[in-house]
Amino acid sequence: MRHIARITVGVALLSVMTAPPALAQDVPAPYKEVLSFLGKSGDFKDNVLKVNIPRNDIAVTVAGLSTPTPFGFGGWIALTKGTAMDVMMGDLVLLQDEVNPVMSALLDNGLEVTALHNHFFWDEPRMVYMHVHGHGSPMDIARKVKPALDLIGKQTKPPSPSAASASNATPQLNTANLAQIAGHSGDQAGAVYKITVGRDDLKLTEMGAPINARMGLNTWAAFVGTDDKAAIAGDVAMLPGEVNAVLKALRQNGLDVVSIHHHMLNTQPNVIFLHYWGTGPADKLATGFRAALDQLGKAKASQ
Repeated sequence: MRHIARITVGVALLSVMTAPPALAQDVPAPYKEVLSFLGKSGDFKDNVLKVNIPRNDIAVTVAGLSTPTPFGFGGWIALTKGTAMDVMMGDLVLLQDEVNPVMSALLDNGLEVTALHNHFFWDEPRMVYMHVHGHGSPMDIARKVKPALDLIGKQTKPPSPSAASASNATPQLNTANLAQIAGHSGDQAGAVYKITVGRDDLKLTEMGAPINARMGLNTWAAFVGTDDKAAIAGDVAMLPGEVNAVLKALRQNGLDVVSIHHHMLNTQPNVIFLHYWGTGPADKLATGFRAALDQLGKAKASQ
């Protein structure tokens, strides 16, 4: 296995206040070149270029519920500048038969695969999530990752008009109430309301580059449906000593745990990620999310 730069972590007090929203920044010329070369859209905030790789080509149901792309099927890669070179991390959303061709394209071009896992149970078609890692100049990274990205979605058919309309449906959730319960505000994308909470108490760096929420170090919850009948899906970023407290909080609030895994290699300490899912009244789901959030920041980095 190739050597991966050691990632160091420091832990500070976890703030209970919502962090101010990231301000949009002008996209630097090297990152504009990356977006043009890849033929993808993206944005630049917190010194991170986020490249969008949504699976708009697939209509996914989870436990029979139609789920819009922003609910959990928006893949991405992110680049940020380190001391001597850029660092790339990402999460690609794949069909089962895309996994090994995409993996080979990444490995053959000098990039690393750091995790492969599910986010859901009962999803049709079955979706798999692959975390990727690399470093170099922006265009060097772009040239290495493009062969893999070009394999995604090539064999799928556009979703039906009914699925497309579900993705663009008018929001029907009291999002102000959800934000109040969770203690954090979110963003609306079509019918999906998503709250993202960075683990700003974990000071991760790689090659001098901060690994922040936009690089994937975050906890999130996505809501869809109505106040009376909603669904939630999300991810929790935890230190090892926080894992079981979060598990208890989720289960005590009726939320299903569907996966526990890592996203990154060689972190000190380990950062563990957990995916969960549930249905019910939106305020009850938000209460379960808040219960999990309340367990974070209590463990020591040495655990």
